[in-house]
Amino acid sequence: MRVMVIVKATADSEAGFMPSSELLEAMGRFNEELAHAGIMLSGDGLKPSSQGKRIAFDGTSRIVMDGPFAETKELIAGYWLWEVKDMEEAVAWVKRCPNPMPGPSEIEIRPLYEMADFGDAVTPEAVAPHDRARETIAKR
Repeated sequence: MRVMVIVKATADSEAGFMPSSELLEAMGRFNEELAHAGIMLSGDGLKPSSQGKRIAFDGTSRIVMDGPFAETKELIAGYWLWEVKDMEEAVAWVKRCPNPMPGPSEIEIRPLYEMADFGDAVTPEAVAPHDRARETIAKR
């Protein structure tokens, strides 16, 4: 099962405070453990929402909004993509993670959809462009 592990933003991460050398080293060691265990597919930290944009969709209309965005607790400061056998394994790994922020913080785990989850909507025509996109990405 693939999961996205989401490091929730804090006031510090949104203010752009950089992590200490000790935290960078601890997270690097944790990432090495994940990689050696075959769990980590990818992961990175995100810059504050003040450097981001949101695009709102309504039918054919698109509205671009500049950050920063309100409600820090709803924002993301970083992420990993992991391949685990089940949610319990993901939870066990997150419990081993160094605290990603200088103060209180949260990490959320969300399963990714697999094509089989979409049931009858999965037709050969629907799957083909997704397969081609994955092939293109894998070639990079």
